[in-house]
Amino acid sequence: MQEISIFSLIVHASLPVQLVMAGLVLLSLLSWGIIFNKLAVLRRARRATQDFEQKFWSGVDLSSLYETSRVNSDAAGSEKLFQAGFAEFLKLRRQAGVESSEQLDGARRAMRAAAQRELDALDHHNSFLATVGSVSPYIGLFGTVWGIMHAFIGLGNAGQATLATVAPGIAEALIATAIGLFAAIPAVVAYNRFAADVDRLAGRFDSFMEEFSNILQRLAAR
Repeated sequence: MQEISIFSLIVHASLPVQLVMAGLVLLSLLSWGIIFNKLAVLRRARRATQDFEQKFWSGVDLSSLYETSRVNSDAAGSEKLFQAGFAEFLKLRRQAGVESSEQLDGARRAMRAAAQRELDALDHHNSFLATVGSVSPYIGLFGTVWGIMHAFIGLGNAGQATLATVAPGIAEALIATAIGLFAAIPAVVAYNRFAADVDRLAGRFDSFMEEFSNILQRLAAR
């Protein structure tokens, strides 16, 4: 039994199959590192957005909120949009000859740019997870094909076809496919989950920009 254990099959696999397995294990480890990091980043963004919007809609004075927010080094989510939009609005409001519509357009552009930066940061490394999810099974399949080919070449040289002689070679080749699936499935699940989370945050950002723009429009008309 020891001779046909999974560990023994991996150790005695051909060099190309071992390289495929090692590469897939590395991809899997990198994927899991990204998954745990993005879970923390997205959780922080959701919490920061929710906490700030509660403050925003609590009736606090916008100037006071901005002065508090601008020194917050941990700002994230909607707070970044508020900082960018209100700062641009105040800057244009202090300039002579700037129409209220121009003040509002400038604030909207600043918020859209801030929202895009936030979404780009939240979406960072998602493409890597998508690549791992789509490529890993094929890399594992390559290792399987190579291992089976190597097993049959060895069987042909041996000249005697028995299950005992061919089974270890095929088994070690199939391990490459199993490792490829092990790397791909979590990456695909995580990619879909994170893409949906980023889309939901993008929707919240859009809603906040529209609502904040309405407030700024009333301020600009004064």
